[in-house]
Amino acid sequence: MANVSYMTKEGLKKLRDKLEYLTTIERPRISKEIGEAIEKGDISENAEYDAAKDAQGMLEAKISKVQGQIAIARIIDESKIDTSTVQILNKVKIKNCKNNAVMTYTLVSETEANLKEGKIAVSTPIAKGLLGKKVGDKVEIKVPNGIIPFEIIEISL
Repeated sequence: MANVSYMTKEGLKKLRDKLEYLTTIERPRISKEIGEAIEKGDISENAEYDAAKDAQGMLEAKISKVQGQIAIARIIDESKIDTSTVQILNKVKIKNCKNNAVMTYTLVSETEANLKEGKIAVSTPIAKGLLGKKVGDKVEIKVPNGIIPFEIIEISL
């Protein structure tokens, strides 16, 4: 069975919008470029044709990836989200016990992750270390530059 990716309605809509853009705008544009390159004559030594075919291959790979993400997407019923323990779609305020820095992250699916917006994927080391924990719990999370002790200060929606 394929993995399941839990996401919000907005996250799934963004994916569907991206797929629509790729298939209705980008695909015809690249097909046009290929057609124009073919019109210029011999395609065996035509750099424009080769570049357009490469772009087409990359586009089709992107389309396939987005279709795969949509296929395994499951919408989360946000009304059933609990804040007694850390879980996906929770906003978690944590304190780094080494330097007392306080950070707030929202745990989301991989496709919705955006560090600038404070959204981290549930598959990241920090999120994995927080899942299932309660307010007041202290966890040691292994990150690329070592082990960092965190304390969970708040869990909200």
